[in-house]
Amino acid sequence: MKKILISLYGNDVAPRFDLATEVLIASMGEDGQVVDEKILVLPQASAEKLCHMVLTEDVQTVICGGIEEEYYQYLVWKRVEVLDSVIGPANVVMDHYRQGTLQSGDILLKRRQREGDENS
Repeated sequence: MKKILISLYGNDVAPRFDLATEVLIASMGEDGQVVDEKILVLPQASAEKLCHMVLTEDVQTVICGGIEEEYYQYLVWKRVEVLDSVIGPANVVMDHYRQGTLQSGDILLKRRQREGDENS
């Protein structure tokens, strides 16, 4: 079973790892289906506590927006895959991850169609 942690801001990936006060932790089976999913609210934003949570929860992959180099290197050193600079709704990001198409730097936002503009 594989565990994924997504830093959250509302329903979206948090713009910065160190400012996230909520996380989504999902457990995935061998077939890529989500077996268990929970949202944890953190008492305060802290990159150190978030890194500690990643290790104590035995998370294999972290998906986040911006992350300081120090924390990125620490997690990679601890053999955690980090997909950073990801922007978009958590559910869309999770779908792309499950399909194996999510990469660092992905922007998964739909363009808003302007009124009267039917060619967008």
